[in-house]
Amino acid sequence: MNHIKSEVNKWVHRGMDRHIRLAVTGLSRAGKTAFITSLVNQLLHSATNPRLPLLSAVREGRLYGAKRVPQTNLSIPRFAYDDGMSSLLSIPPKWPEPTEDVSVIRLALRHKQQKGPLRLIKDSATTYLDIVDYPGEWLLDLPLLELDYFSWSRQQTKMIHGKRELLAKEWMELADSFDPFALADENQLAKIANKFTDFLHQCKEQQGLHWVQPGRFVLPGELAGAPVLQFFPFMWFEKYSEEELNKASADSNIAMLQHRYEYYQQHVVKKFFKEHFSKFDRQIVLIDCLQPLNAGPESFNDMRQAVEQLMQSFKYGSNSMLKRLFSPHIDRVLFAATKADHVTPEQHPNMVSLLQQLIHEAWQSAAYEGVDMECMSIASIQATTPGFVSSEGENVPALTGYDVNGQMMTLFPGEVPKRLPTGDFWQKENFDFVNFRPLPNDADVPLPHIRMDKALEFLLGDKLQ
Repeated sequence: MNHIKSEVNKWVHRGMDRHIRLAVTGLSRAGKTAFITSLVNQLLHSATNPRLPLLSAVREGRLYGAKRVPQTNLSIPRFAYDDGMSSLLSIPPKWPEPTEDVSVIRLALRHKQQKGPLRLIKDSATTYLDIVDYPGEWLLDLPLLELDYFSWSRQQTKMIHGKRELLAKEWMELADSFDPFALADENQLAKIANKFTDFLHQCKEQQGLHWVQPGRFVLPGELAGAPVLQFFPFMWFEKYSEEELNKASADSNIAMLQHRYEYYQQHVVKKFFKEHFSKFDRQIVLIDCLQPLNAGPESFNDMRQAVEQLMQSFKYGSNSMLKRLFSPHIDRVLFAATKADHVTPEQHPNMVSLLQQLIHEAWQSAAYEGVDMECMSIASIQATTPGFVSSEGENVPALTGYDVNGQMMTLFPGEVPKRLPTGDFWQKENFDFVNFRPLPNDADVPLPHIRMDKALEFLLGDKLQ
């Protein structure tokens, strides 16, 4: 009976629009962990939070408070909010450790009942908010569902140029001895696959490239060391035709690669899609535009391509009551340029303009489906203090903060381009993005931020009425 009651309550919450699943996504270093930590922190302080003037439910006194409650899906790890706050409150403060797997945290938000039939019975309501975090790299795998092994291999072949060509040299040299028609040798396949995985790690960590596929190879989670992650693209179509390869025996090397790729499609990628994406109601996509500007044109263009691919993976469509119960779709999307505190305030409009250029195609597609969208710049946890310094008799915008070594510094990072940067921007090389560590914080006050209240209003404001 308790199980039946729980299931009925869950359906009632969804049917009465009292259950929201918020997806937080973005590529590595975009600030997902910091965003979720700040979001939870702001809402837990919401009853008396002076830092949320743009969240209408707080401004109008309609949000009575929030508390953490146990999540309903016990098979998903809980988001490590307490660990993140411990890092931010430590001396010296540190950024929370990034997440490498799916995690969730649930909040109960009690607020004044203004809409819906239940307002005639009671004046308060409880909305349950599930915040779901997952590595953005996993999203890059969703297009694999539409590609067979050889189509994916050809796509990967086209990507091997520039920095990737140099990084791929070691694993491709090892793979030169690979005979696709020989009897399957698991040890040889594992060695080549490990070198391929090392190549993906180098692309991501050393060169700041964002397009890494398969994404689980660099963030394997519970699949680390499993044979399903021991395959690699076939790169030698000039030696062998696809027709020849398809005639290889079932116990050959190439057949085993195809089998592992197909298993990855069905049991890793498709499973992940079914368990998570089809259930999201709202989405925020966090994008770090600043670090790729520092890294150069190849890194920036790679990030742009990854973001475009990432955005094609979502199901969009306006919600109705029946859709919420049986086939939910994302009906509101926020694109957020993160780390706004790492540039001076007058550069924030440029960040938004650049972000709009980056996601233009995805924006058009979502707009066609009638999805409500917004672009803004945010700093989940403010790490600098803006101000001015005197230079040659003029006041110049500047930021003051602590670098990663704890040294206080004041600087002007440079101008963020309003549009996609051209050759002139890269030739000047006058943009100097600096990583700052968090400012000292007190446990009894909400974390400092830039426009988190505006983000919350867009994502949740209409649900807290």
